[in-house]
Amino acid sequence: NKAKKSYNYRVVMTKGTTELDMRGRCSAGQRVLASIVIRLALAETFCINCGVMALDEPTTNLDYANKKGLAIALAQIIAHRAAQENFQLVIITHDEEFVGMMKNELTAHTGFTMPGEYFQLRREEGADGHYYSKISAVDW
Repeated sequence: NKAKKSYNYRVVMTKGTTELDMRGRCSAGQRVLASIVIRLALAETFCINCGVMALDEPTTNLDYANKKGLAIALAQIIAHRAAQENFQLVIITHDEEFVGMMKNELTAHTGFTMPGEYFQLRREEGADGHYYSKISAVDW
């Protein structure tokens, strides 16, 4: 008879020396950011040799400051993983402002020479009336 394992955790925000429980005290954007931070921490802890990290619309409900903080954190992860041969970060987003932030933070914090373009996937209607996915290179 195996005992069922349960893991409890709580997310807190620190203001000075005071810990505030996040439950019931934060905006939707703060909850989204806390969720992303927890997922990134778990990925960094348990998947250190994993080749792909994917984020789908990570900036939903985030204000400018939190988007910037996320861009900085992701730039640090990319810098840390740069030597890993198989590492890829895939970000699915409609937030072009965040794409620009990522470029700026990667340039500032990692010293990477950024390529002149990134790839964008979009849906276009064909001559036959059906919709098709189109991948194109876009200048930063």
